[in-house]
Amino acid sequence: MSQEREEGTLLEFPCEFSVKAMGLTSPDFDMAVLEVVRRHIPDMPEGCISSRPSKNGKYTAITVTIQATSKKQLDAIYQDLTDHKHVLMSL
Repeated sequence: MSQEREEGTLLEFPCEFSVKAMGLTSPDFDMAVLEVVRRHIPDMPEGCISSRPSKNGKYTAITVTIQATSKKQLDAIYQDLTDHKHVLMSL
């Protein structure tokens, strides 16, 4: 598959990309982030997600490493994460 650079981004697609989301620590938060990303990438491979609690454990940062296919796909993932009630911030 050839890589293509889309207008408005420095990324060449397809590419490996890490999506990060932060929220209050709870089992619901992990599942919410996974649910959002799976809407856009249903065939996520095992081991593509990692989580890290904050120093005091109140917050959790989740990183999902995906094979991004377009800027449009990334924009949609970030919009859905930002709109989700459990997600405080996405990077």
